[in-house]
Amino acid sequence: MLFYRIIVSGCLPAAVCLFTKERSFMKLLFDLLPVVLFFLAFKIKGVFVATAVAIAASVLQISWMLIRRKKVEPMMWASLGIIAVFGGATLILHNETYIKWKPTILYWLTGAVLIIGQVFLKKNGIKGLLGKEIAMTDKAWGVMNLSWGIFFAVIGCVNLAVAFTCSTDTWVNFKLFGIMGLIMAFAVAQSFILNKQQIAEKDKKSENLPS
Repeated sequence: MLFYRIIVSGCLPAAVCLFTKERSFMKLLFDLLPVVLFFLAFKIKGVFVATAVAIAASVLQISWMLIRRKKVEPMMWASLGIIAVFGGATLILHNETYIKWKPTILYWLTGAVLIIGQVFLKKNGIKGLLGKEIAMTDKAWGVMNLSWGIFFAVIGCVNLAVAFTCSTDTWVNFKLFGIMGLIMAFAVAQSFILNKQQIAEKDKKSENLPS
């Protein structure tokens, strides 16, 4: 299996998606385009130019999908809205504090969608994305959904800790490499759980087959 692909624009724009063989590595790079361009622009021209580049990249990214009549996921729209507001405030007020909040707001929103959806609406966001590709018990889906929700909430806090205790340069590096590393590490841990759960499901089905 490939890793889970989590829509992350700023990082996660959005919500969670599984990586499957049908979803190419190029698609992952496309989703991460605003983040990568922000990083490159920051290294060349600083945080304010990087913020403008990220806003433009997000707009062009969604425009390209609309032109090609492809579905734009809700959390990608949310990411665009968040970067437009916080990035715009950064540029207008010439204060980098606002753009540093952007990833945190996005992660918290994603975590809230997953947790509130499961607890109050009885909807499992992760199962909705991956249910057709992976067979697991409802209990396992519930644990996975909540674990991702809590993970996003924690990552949002970690982003703030780095943003306001370290230099802007360190934060920008962490935003791309640190956060992505944490997300991939968590995805790997989840993949082990998935594999064990799938093996257990297969064994259970085998036991129920008539001899």
